[in-house]
Parts: sequence; C-alpha cells; structure tokens
Amino acid sequence: MDSTKNNAPHHKPKCVSDRVALAIVKFMRFFADVFFSGRYGHRAVVLETVAAVPGMVGGALQHLRSLRRMQDDDGWISTLLEEADNERMHLLTFVHIAQPSWFERVLIIIAQGVFYNLFFILYLFSSRIAHRIVGYLEEEAVYSYTEYLAGIDAGTYENVAAPQIAIEYWKLPADARLRDVVLVVRDDEAKHRDVNHDFANQLQNA
Repeated sequence: MDSTKNNAPHHKPKCVSDRVALAIVKFMRFFADVFFSGRYGHRAVVLETVAAVPGMVGGALQHLRSLRRMQDDDGWISTLLEEADNERMHLLTFVHIAQPSWFERVLIIIAQGVFYNLFFILYLFSSRIAHRIVGYLEEEAVYSYTEYLAGIDAGTYENVAAPQIAIEYWKLPADARLRDVVLVVRDDEAKHRDVNHDFANQLQNA
C-alpha cells in the first residue's frame, strides 16, 4: 500500500480563527519535532495520550448541552466518544512497541493535565475553534505517521511484529507487522481529521 495515501487533504484557513488554530498547531508540532527528533514510537506514546483528550471533553460537554437544551445531539456525542476511545487504543498499541521511560511517563501526566484544562476552557469558549484545532492536529498526525511509514520502508525503523492488542482491535492478520499497524492508525487519524473539520464547518455555518 502506498505510504503517501491520506497525506494530501488539508483544510485551507478561511478566517482569522482558522489561521490562529493552524498557527497553534504548527507551534505544537515544532516542539514535538525538536523533543522527539525522529523517535516516532515514543512520539506516538506521548502524543496519543493527549490526542485522546479532545473527544472525551467534547463528548462530555455536548452531552451536557443536549441535556440542558433537551435536544438531540445529531450523533456528535457517540462520534466524539468513539474518537477518544480509538485514540486510547492507539496509545495502548504503541506502548507495546516503544516502552515509555519514566521521564516520558511524567511528561504524559503533565501534558495531559495541562492540555485537558486548556481544551476544556477553549471548548466552552468556542467549540468551533476547538474542533478546528483538532482537525489541524489530526492533519499533523497523518503527516507524522506517513513519515513513520517512510522510515519503516527505508529500514530506519524495524518492522517488528504487531502487538496482539492491535491485531485484535483492528482485526489484522495474525502475522501483521508494525507497518500494518501504522497504516490503520493513520487511516483512523485521517477520519478524525475529516470529522473535526466537518464539525467546525457546521458550527461556522450555523
């Protein structure tokens, strides 16, 4: 399968808030690139811990909103909670591939705590901007996993056997390898990218 698949779609900023959202994500990407410096397995462990936060926050707040207004949520709650759980499975998969150090575990606790509270406040302030940021974050995730695939294909990273948890969750063949896992994870991220940009568009046009 072509390692460049799903690497092209990009939401072009259409307003000031879109440009701000993209700038925030690019700023975060810069620090991730500097800190992990090509260690994609460890990068995935830390970032997937944070990536599972937006869906849970958005799902909870949409749930409360639906209760307050006594209106149907049009499927947003289940979609966001499924996204959060899917990102959690990404984390549990990559923990088997790249065992996090004690420093990375501490970093995870700090990053998750800070990001959760900031995202919670942002979602209350503007759910549209929050979803746009997640859409751009998922774009970067697709790019990162595409780079990871290129490294596997080039022999930079060993194409180890897929963890059993990944084989069961994605129903992969028993002899699946890391490359197969990264492909399905990237496909997940592409779906999250499209869903969050669509949610932001719906809120912008409401």
